Amino acid sequence: MTTYDDRASRTDLTTTAERIRRSVESVIEGKPEVVRLSLTVLLAEGHLLIEDVPGVGKTMLAKALARSIDCSVRRIQFTPDLLPSDITGVSIFDQQRRDFEFKPGAIFAQIVIGDEINRASPKTQSALLESMEERQVTIDGQTYELPSPFMVVATQNPVEMEGTYPLPEAQRDRFMARVSIGYPSPEAELQMLDVHGGVSPLDDLQPVAHAHEIVKLIDAVRSVHVADAVRRYAVELVTATRSHPDLRLGASPRATLHLLRAAKASAALSGREYALPDDVQALAVAVLAHRLLPTAQAQLNRRTAEQVVLDILQRTAVPATKAPDGGFGSGRRTPQPGGSAYHQQPGPRRL
Repeated sequence: MTTYDDRASRTDLTTTAERIRRSVESVIEGKPEVVRLSLTVLLAEGHLLIEDVPGVGKTMLAKALARSIDCSVRRIQFTPDLLPSDITGVSIFDQQRRDFEFKPGAIFAQIVIGDEINRASPKTQSALLESMEERQVTIDGQTYELPSPFMVVATQNPVEMEGTYPLPEAQRDRFMARVSIGYPSPEAELQMLDVHGGVSPLDDLQPVAHAHEIVKLIDAVRSVHVADAVRRYAVELVTATRSHPDLRLGASPRATLHLLRAAKASAALSGREYALPDDVQALAVAVLAHRLLPTAQAQLNRRTAEQVVLDILQRTAVPATKAPDGGFGSGRRTPQPGGSAYHQQPGPRRL
């Protein structure tokens, strides 16, 4: 039974999310799908990897999201000489106290912006593994909890390979979703010239939500109902990646968990208290593709991981899930390879 508090929580979620969305879109023009995916990852307690060519607004998207929320923000510029202690912190001996004192690193913030993460060495990249998965940092045998909410928004350039270190599979698997912003439309680019021509819109951007509000919204997302049929559908999609002939590495069980969490957040952003197969479909490419490794033959045939996920979506039967309100899931929504946007198209038979 849905209580008054539950309805109030969903209303607060959609209202607060709408404020954040409008705030970010005042800086990032013409990319509503990208902004929605960023909000989805935030409310699903995940981390976001923004991967695209230079100059399309990767860092600006991360900054706009961070400044729209009244919380602690730290930016890390990843370089080859960056040390793990610069991220996690270090214990320094205090001469007066005759004891070691812990100096927190840049990871001790609620939103951490990692700019050009693939420019740091693998040793430095590995400093993020514990914090991204367990939301804690261990230094000299002492464990320190990270604040809540906690989100890492990292950017990387996929075309410039000079002086870069590709992210290892363990690191990529900790990012809930990957998004490519893409080039703006001519109309959006023309509007950008007017808005960004004088001063940066980030200068006037004010917080529209508080950190404690985000924590409450995250709690509301956790309570979103997921039917057994939707759970099985998510598992079938992920399992199909592990036996696909074009892949030498499929998605992990963590990917299944991330896909389900993201689907719940997407449902909440849509004002629903239950997730549908549509939510899973719309997020499949963004959540799964960056974790997959195509075979050498697939690469020769120019088959991308995004195309493989789309192929799996077409081949996997979609369950007709009955919602708690008596409604059924709607038509198939297939994500486009370039991002989280989707278009309507006929799907396979329903069970």
